[in-house]
Amino acid sequence: MTSVGEVIPAGACFVSRVDSQCPPDYTPVNLGHEELPSIMVSPDAVNLGDATSVGDAIELMFETGWTDGLPVVPPTEDRVKRFVDYTGLDGQELIAELPPLGGKATVERIAVNAVMAGCLPEHMPVVLAALQAMMEEGFNLRGVMASTGIHTPLVIVSGPLAEELDINSGYNCFGSGWRSNATIGRAVKLVLVNLGGATPGDTNKATFGHPGSYTYCVAEDQEANPWAPLHTDVGLDPMDSAVTVFPAEAPHNIMYHAKNDRDFLSVLADTMCTLGNAQMYVAGDTFVCIGPVHAQFLHEAGWRKQDIRQFLFEHARKSVSQLKHGGPPQGDGRRGHFWPKFVDPDDDAQMVPVVRAPDRIHIMVAGGSGGAHSVYLPGWGSRRVTRKVDLPRGA
Repeated sequence: MTSVGEVIPAGACFVSRVDSQCPPDYTPVNLGHEELPSIMVSPDAVNLGDATSVGDAIELMFETGWTDGLPVVPPTEDRVKRFVDYTGLDGQELIAELPPLGGKATVERIAVNAVMAGCLPEHMPVVLAALQAMMEEGFNLRGVMASTGIHTPLVIVSGPLAEELDINSGYNCFGSGWRSNATIGRAVKLVLVNLGGATPGDTNKATFGHPGSYTYCVAEDQEANPWAPLHTDVGLDPMDSAVTVFPAEAPHNIMYHAKNDRDFLSVLADTMCTLGNAQMYVAGDTFVCIGPVHAQFLHEAGWRKQDIRQFLFEHARKSVSQLKHGGPPQGDGRRGHFWPKFVDPDDDAQMVPVVRAPDRIHIMVAGGSGGAHSVYLPGWGSRRVTRKVDLPRGA
């Protein structure tokens, strides 16, 4: 075992990077500079002896491929320890063996990536819950991270913790400007690449990808939400804090400045079932994020979430004849094998819904209160998964 301060042989791997030669433990290595007391590396990691400043350490991480293309915070021993200590868990506790390469995501290794992402220790419970949720079979993380599609995991935080952590649910909530959104989402993505091995162009075959591959985290705005929180859909208490994960494309904007409830829902339904939308062929779960302006007039008109789901299920449809122009999913000639059983794929007049059942349309409320906009988030074929966030004792 290499000890603190020793020179480490070059050419191996960092704790956060999946590699068959990386043992499951690692040690802090002193960088010989007061700004960088020590950095967490595996016993056979690259030579860090020349990294005598923060800038040097950041450049080294670029060179060795530990980043997402943006600078990362050096994961020094004291920073990582603070993150692990906050969870109240043993650093060596295994949270998941992440696909596609089966990397062992321990609490400590996840903490390393959370530090690099710029998180605060208080963000760790959300990061851990998101990763655990993604390991549920219905999410199909291996498929999500290795597909040629444009989707990437979205993290949605709902409940009191969203406000406590200042996770943005208002203006520009899918954009920049909030540390919690940016760093929590980024930590999850760094873990999926550095521990899971979902390396772009290698195991991750996304043809295009989208900016959410850097970070994709948002909160539900319960103050503007006239309905029950998102996590109550799965039986959790309204006062619970929860994380929902979903493989989503980038948000598709829906502009509607009038106030006719049925017209708005018809516009939304039309946006959801466009030709070329993978959702129409794989029929997995799908998400609608209704802006506060639209949510308010829908609520005032008496619409419940289950009513909205039913309307969209009945109206977000395309005929078999139209969908033939898009070709079969994945080149599979059995065009209808993902569609609901009631659809006859050989009958051109049959209308195909965007999902298999109304309860696979999920609804949340977020966005700025001054704009008449909502967004649609097409999925990939997976199920949405929601998990309660376990907070450390005393937090």
